[in-house]
Amino acid sequence: MKLAFLGLGNMGHGMAHNLLKSGHQLTVWNRSKGKAADLVKAGAKEANTPAEAVRDAEAVFTMVADDHAIEEIVFGDNGMLGALPRGAVHISSSTISVAMSKRLQESHQKHNQEYLSAPVFGRPDAAAAAKLWVVVAGPNDLVEKYKPLLSTIGQQTFVMGNEPPMANVVKLSGNFMIATVIESFAEALTLVRKYGVDPKQYVEMLTTSLFNTPLYKNYTRLIVDQKFEPAGFKLTLGLKDVRLALAAGEGVSVPLPIASLLRDHFLEAVANGMADKDWTAMSQVAAMNAGLK
Repeated sequence: MKLAFLGLGNMGHGMAHNLLKSGHQLTVWNRSKGKAADLVKAGAKEANTPAEAVRDAEAVFTMVADDHAIEEIVFGDNGMLGALPRGAVHISSSTISVAMSKRLQESHQKHNQEYLSAPVFGRPDAAAAAKLWVVVAGPNDLVEKYKPLLSTIGQQTFVMGNEPPMANVVKLSGNFMIATVIESFAEALTLVRKYGVDPKQYVEMLTTSLFNTPLYKNYTRLIVDQKFEPAGFKLTLGLKDVRLALAAGEGVSVPLPIASLLRDHFLEAVANGMADKDWTAMSQVAAMNAGLK
């Protein structure tokens, strides 16, 4: 299949590599040059603009940071909207707002193009290993058609509904829940530290008993070891996702009081110079507020 992939950041690069390894013809584009060098060496083509990348594509993946980036790629000068062939599909794997997903759906429909939301759960190492969890939503026939393609980038695909924004709100809700894990563990860890409990022994106890899951094991150890750089997922992106969850809630009159607290703690972390660190660095806010280093 002729594919295009737009956005070769920490997540996108691994996803694109797995699509290429599976035998598809791949054209790639990234805002900053240089990130496609190894993909080109492996057989991909590199385009100069999003429009050039998608001109002959049957399907195009986008994996970018936020609404602003997807707007530029799709609707901006040399954007993909006017160049994507009729009947081709845009598969958006970015974590974007519900409102932007609705806009993409309507715009592609007007251009006789298809659109699926397929955001993913997992960090860069999972993307490289094709071990992502994919949540997809869109017309049933379209979802079934492209499920094999999604299985190339992930270990399992979950169908969340027949309207693309349904996948986006699932992704936002999931990231909100991960942020609550970071916050609740940070508070609990701060409490036991103040009583002199060894942090590593505490994590070992929790993750072999009450919270014996990969998510807790991975995130708690990052926090205890303070492995905040290089960032697998930047703290500013965590702040963005919590804001988008709040906006999604406001759109349907759902209060999210814990999300409001998380937004403020992310902002406090940014104000203390942690913007470019991993979003688990938000755990430092609880420690600082309790007078711990």
